[in-house]
Formats: sequence, C-alpha cells, structure tokens
Amino acid sequence: MTVYMVLNQQKPEALQVAEQAAAILQQQGACTVWPDADPARDEAALASADAVLTIGGDGTILHTARRTQPYGIPILGINLGRVGFLATCEIEEMPSKLARLAAGDYQLDRRMLLRARCDAWEQTALNDVVLYKGWRMQTIEFAVWCDGTLVNRYRGDGVIVATPTGSTAYSLSAGGPILDARIGGMVVTPICAHSLQSPPMVFSAQRRLTIRVGEYTGSDPVCVSADGAGDHSLSPGAQVEISLADSHLDLISFNPADQFMAIDKKLKGR
Repeated sequence: MTVYMVLNQQKPEALQVAEQAAAILQQQGACTVWPDADPARDEAALASADAVLTIGGDGTILHTARRTQPYGIPILGINLGRVGFLATCEIEEMPSKLARLAAGDYQLDRRMLLRARCDAWEQTALNDVVLYKGWRMQTIEFAVWCDGTLVNRYRGDGVIVATPTGSTAYSLSAGGPILDARIGGMVVTPICAHSLQSPPMVFSAQRRLTIRVGEYTGSDPVCVSADGAGDHSLSPGAQVEISLADSHLDLISFNPADQFMAIDKKLKGR
C-alpha cells in the first residue's frame, strides 16, 4: 500500500498531523509518498499511489479530487476543518482508521460528478456548480431547462446545482434538501430567490440541465464556478449545460453510513 500525502499548508497543525499519520501508516507496513517540488516526479508519484490521504478539510479534498480523477485513486481525508462531511477521519480516529487503510480493510464510497460547460469553459464538480451575480446590487433572472423543456424561472442572487455529495454544502445553506450520497440525482437550489414560492427541485442524474442567464445591465458580470473554482464570466443570455460526468470519485469509507453519521455529529445542534 502506497499512500500519497496532501497537506493544506494554510492549517498550522497540518504538518504535525501529517507526520503522525505517516508514522502510523509506516508502522502498519504502508509506504508514504510526499509531494515533490519537481512537477514531473510529483505527478509520477501521485499516479503510482494506491490511495491519497489529505490533511485539511473538505476544501482540501475538493482541490485534490481534480488531480486524482484521471487516475481513479481513492481519497481519505483527515479533518482539520470546521465540519468535514468528506474528510471523515478525525484526529483521534487516526490509529484505528489508518491501520485499516494500510491493511486494505475499507470500502469505496463512489460519488458522482457533474460536468458543466459553457462555450470553451468546461469543468467537473464533486459538490456543485454555482451561477452567481458577483458584486452587483440587483437580482438576476435564471431560467432552468431540463432536457430542452423549461421547468422554472428564478429571480435572485444565483442558482446552485448540487450533487448528493454537495447537498450538505452551499445548497443546504440556501434551503436545499439533503440527498443520500448513493442516489443519482441533482438538486437545483435558488440563492435568495425574490419569491414566496421558489422551491428547490430534484432531478435524475440522467437529465441534462441548462441554466440560462437573463438580461442584466452594468459592467459587473454574472459568473459560474465549479466547486468554488474556475470562475467564468457569463454574458446576458449565456447558457450553462450541466449533466452527469463520465468520471466519478471514490472516497475511502469504513462505515456505509458515514454520510449520515457526519450529519448527526456535525450538523445537529449547530
């Protein structure tokens, strides 16, 4: 078992925790590989790994997932963040869970990805694709089409299209439902809709959604991003096509109910 280590350098405690994790893995017979300053050697090290261990939070996993997708390498996250729905290994759980990782005693929790496209811009997302109005002080109209049929219009600050994985993130904060991570679906959640009746909508993952930006004035553009990165400016009338991606992401799990255990521990009472 070769484990590639990824640290969130913004976390002061990340290096110390990573060294503790590496010591546990090595005691269990696993080999740990650290990022290399040489890009070619670093990419080769990542490609040869059996698993990736991130030390940070959910954002660290989202960032790392973009690199691991071409290789299909599963990820386990040690949580140093505030919540940690994806990074499900807490520091006090490292001895038991890392021993199981080294022994190959784990399950793979397959998560669907979204593919978003607008003109030459194309991204994949584990959590969500978000259309938002930036700094402008006016609401924008967004039209939602499903398989070529208009299904809703929202006027507000934006629209979130989330995966089941992302349903516990930004979409939840905007009033969207929590989806079981094992179902194939997408939830469309308006952001601060200027309406008394603008419910989120859940679609099959086999559907193709198109979000069309309404007319607006001013120099500040409407933008689209995937997992909070890769921002792309959208002109009035622009269309963003969103569908199920061909690839997926495997998260390392030690309990089939990890998602609901995280909800119970980390959301209730907040």
